Amino acid sequence: MVVWILYVRKSPRTRRNRVEVAHLRGGRRAVRDSKDRNGPALVFTPVEWTTFLDHLKTDLTA
Repeated sequence: MVVWILYVRKSPRTRRNRVEVAHLRGGRRAVRDSKDRNGPALVFTPVEWTTFLDHLKTDLTA
């Protein structure tokens, strides 16, 4: 069973950004739009996930 965790981030440019993240086997992560739970999900390997988060952090602090 996959458990999705909701993350909400408020931004001055947008009202709200809401995504759900699931921890999968092998350290993979899945991300989907919380407004479309039956829609597609992006699946990241552990290395891709770390790179993705690093880019988000860099973008948010710029």
